[in-house]
This record gives sequence, structure tokens and C-alpha cells, in this order.
Amino acid sequence: MTTETPVEQMSFEQAMRELETVVDQLERGDVALDASIALYERGALLKKRCEDELKRAEEKVAAIKLDGSGAAIGTQPLDAG
Repeated sequence: MTTETPVEQMSFEQAMRELETVVDQLERGDVALDASIALYERGALLKKRCEDELKRAEEKVAAIKLDGSGAAIGTQPLDAG
């Protein structure tokens, strides 16, 4: 069952849970064609939301710069080594 929550307001976890539900429904194949199309469209939005949230989190983690003892001392560009 999908929710009525706008995708852009969902947390990563909410979007992932609903995406799993959408995929399960589509894989079962017991949904009418029109409903399948709507589910697919919702699933595409949910997938993009999850990807965007993961990218944002990866950028935050990659930006943390550590000193020799492992303490955070600032940030660095994402592509810095």
C-alpha cells in the first residue's frame, strides 16, 4: 500500500519502505494495468528520492576531514584524497 505523503517530504527510510512495497506489488503482477502504471511512476519518484538522500549523506561523510588521531578537524572537498 502506498501512502499519500508527498515523496519530497519523506525521509530516506520512509521512501525506501514504500519503494519496497511498490516493487513487491509490481512483481506479484496482480495489479490492474492503470494501477501498475501509477505504482511504477510512484516507484520512480521514490527511487530518485532515495538516491538523492544517499548522495547527500555520502557528500556529508566525504567532507569530514580527520586528523592523525581520528578527530574531525574540518571538511574537505568531496574529490580530495
